[in-house]
Amino acid sequence: MIIVLKKHIGDIQKEAIRSFLVEKGYTVKEIVGQEETIFGAVGRSTVDAREVEMLEGVGKVIPISKPYKLASRELKKEDTIVTVGNVKIGGNRIVMMAGPCAVESREQIMSIAEAVRDAGAVILRGGAFKPRTSPYAFQGLGEEGLKYLKEAGEKFGMPITTEIVNPSDVDLMMKYIDMFQIGARNMQNFELLKAVGKTGMPVLLKRGLCATIEEWLMAAEYLMSSGTDQVVLCERGIRTYERATRNTLDVSAIPMVQKMTHLPVIGDPSHATGVRDMVSPMSLALIASGASGLIVEVHDHPEKALSDGPQSLYPSQFEKLMRDIQALSPVVGKSLERIPRLSVKTISEAKQKVVEKGELVVAFQGEKGAYSQLAIQRAFDEKTKVLPCKSFGTVFEAVMNGDAAYGVIPMENTLGGTLFENLDLLDRYPAIEVVGEQQIRIIHNLIGFPGAKKEDLKEIYTHPQGLAQCQDYLNNQMKHAKAIPFFDTAGAVAFVKESGDVTKAAIAGMTAAKVYGMEILEEGIESNSSNYTRFYIICREERSDIFRSAGQPNRASLRFTVPDRPGSLFEALLVLTKHGLNMKKLESRPIPGKPWEYSFFVETELGDDGAFKVALEELNGICHSVRVLGTYSSTL
Repeated sequence: MIIVLKKHIGDIQKEAIRSFLVEKGYTVKEIVGQEETIFGAVGRSTVDAREVEMLEGVGKVIPISKPYKLASRELKKEDTIVTVGNVKIGGNRIVMMAGPCAVESREQIMSIAEAVRDAGAVILRGGAFKPRTSPYAFQGLGEEGLKYLKEAGEKFGMPITTEIVNPSDVDLMMKYIDMFQIGARNMQNFELLKAVGKTGMPVLLKRGLCATIEEWLMAAEYLMSSGTDQVVLCERGIRTYERATRNTLDVSAIPMVQKMTHLPVIGDPSHATGVRDMVSPMSLALIASGASGLIVEVHDHPEKALSDGPQSLYPSQFEKLMRDIQALSPVVGKSLERIPRLSVKTISEAKQKVVEKGELVVAFQGEKGAYSQLAIQRAFDEKTKVLPCKSFGTVFEAVMNGDAAYGVIPMENTLGGTLFENLDLLDRYPAIEVVGEQQIRIIHNLIGFPGAKKEDLKEIYTHPQGLAQCQDYLNNQMKHAKAIPFFDTAGAVAFVKESGDVTKAAIAGMTAAKVYGMEILEEGIESNSSNYTRFYIICREERSDIFRSAGQPNRASLRFTVPDRPGSLFEALLVLTKHGLNMKKLESRPIPGKPWEYSFFVETELGDDGAFKVALEELNGICHSVRVLGTYSSTL
């Protein structure tokens, strides 16, 4: 059952409720949400709900109808984020796990670990114990394989996951790994599930060969009822009458499971297809369906692999797959997880001023729930502390004076073009650098009070740009409502919520609806679905290297001025061409105090090793002034 606690309940009351339920034979899990705190009580005992409702501090009691209690979306509305080492799985991130099917030698796992890490994988997979259909097939290296895995993971900064096949191996494996993996053949090995669940460690649970979705979730329930809430589900194909592929990949299970449970779900295209050439297209299909990540088999010499060579990608194929997923990520509203992640520990080691009570502070313009906040969640973490600012200039000031470690500012929209104000602010604050980039797909939603009807709306508020981008919808379907400009999309939702007027609505992103407890009355009302905004991540120059450690820089932004003579701009741009630097953007900006004189803003790829540095030296020789605004890892 779900026990919703009253908002201002005290610790003594809370403990009394917990003790009452435990005495009745229930296991109690506390879940703290944005709006309310609940107790999830599960067990074989039964108690009259009215008895529980009478306890002091209880708001209401709701029965859980599903047989899987702890895994049910009824118990927990918000998505669970599973933490594996320095990697987080779930939410708006895509996590790539990669490595060989089996650990064959120290040299092999080291070579493959380096290759997949360089391509963008964040968790290393590899089998030390291999359950095989044939007793004569390679069964794995056992503890020796675990040692090699651990060494490779530590060297390349990746947590590791490997399959466990025997409950007696739990204590041994805990010394080496970061996440247990329960294979398809063991999904209903209940003694193994209970033994692994008791550790409290993260678990990757693969769907059984012929398991229904409910049976799969019941296996997760075994793990959770035994002690762990860090469970990742993995769709790896099911056995059907079709024999053209190794299994039949059930892509439809991804969105279905996400409705039924709060646990993250990933896909395994390698075992689902069994065919190397099908792994990449099926990977993209899984990501498009909403999967929180993939676990992919990669081998540097698959023709010599001791296990599952025909379905293992070559490192070059995996690298291309990573680029394709990078391009697809913003379309599905997610971003690739990167390591090493920017962490509070890293910041404190650098003696930064910006950590308050263990929280990293990031500034943005607008109200909570703005698209800029979504960019922050993608670049940092869902729980990152944010500092809303009234203007873009205030964001820069917050970063300069140390109120925030970083700022996130929009730079360009595919429909509205460049935000010149922020371009000029970068020039005005020479101590601030660009260290990162995020691309967000702008999905506008009609947001109102829960239960409100579109036909009853009289006023719709949003930013003028939002009104322009939703003009077709407003003209065709909401003619009866007055469209009113507002200073901010998320601020419009806050204004409507504060008004208490059910005839008012706003246009904003999904994040704003969640933040203010409002309801999406209609989703995706923008006229053009190819609506993206590109954000810069900025910080003081002394903090720049900390963030850049999360990704190898491949792009630079710079601003320069040239002599007032024919061909001077052409000469500067020719330098970029000469050194193979692919220019991505060029803008001219007036120089304050110098009428009819201009500076030039350029974004360029860095090219081969050292090419940008040499080009910069040449630019300094022919330009009046050159300033590098920042180098960063581009998401485009």
